[in-house]
Amino acid sequence: MIKGTLHPVTQTIRKAVSFFEKLGFEVFEGPEVDTEWYNFDSLNVAKDHPARDTQDTFWLTDGRVLRTQTSNAQVRYGKMHQPPIKVVSPGVCYRNESTDSGHETTFMQLEGLYIDKGVTMGMLFKILEDFYKYTYGENVKLRFQPSYFPFTEPSVEFHVKFKGKWFELGGAGMVHPKVLENMGLDPNVYSGFAFGPGVERPIMVQYGIQDIRWFRSGDLRFLKQFGGDKC
Repeated sequence: MIKGTLHPVTQTIRKAVSFFEKLGFEVFEGPEVDTEWYNFDSLNVAKDHPARDTQDTFWLTDGRVLRTQTSNAQVRYGKMHQPPIKVVSPGVCYRNESTDSGHETTFMQLEGLYIDKGVTMGMLFKILEDFYKYTYGENVKLRFQPSYFPFTEPSVEFHVKFKGKWFELGGAGMVHPKVLENMGLDPNVYSGFAFGPGVERPIMVQYGIQDIRWFRSGDLRFLKQFGGDKC
């Protein structure tokens, strides 16, 4: 019997999870179909935020949504655990948008969350730098620039320099006090950081893949290039 190999996205997630497990992070997978509360409200996303529009979100007839981000796991996990909270949540996300070479309605994301007393922005920078050195090698360069996300304050986007070019990988920041409160935690006592890079984009950067839609095309000519672990 001929055995296949794991999809490149699966290989990447397993490698990432292995890195964070060694740092004491647990793995928690939130639901792909979730309530508006966990996907938006609990994350401090305003009622009139554009992300709630039908252009960006797949709404079900019962009022639930296909999650737009793996951040929907944050408050659910936080309400079930006491600090220190160290968790990564890989999973599929959905956006109701037009597809092109850089955008897809279905994509993978890796959420990370760390909450404890005395957590700082510097700790966030350090863990992301270590992770991408683990992914791309010791010579990788990472940069951060200010951004805005409703669930983090302050917020940053992070980029990696690969083969002479800078590529955006995702967003991160310090967990917003309102999100901590929704977990039942006192923001005057606890602080934390969160990050949520996409999974396909780093693979595209590493291998020079030009179209994100190839990952879900089912084209064996594309998939066979990656080899890797056997099923």
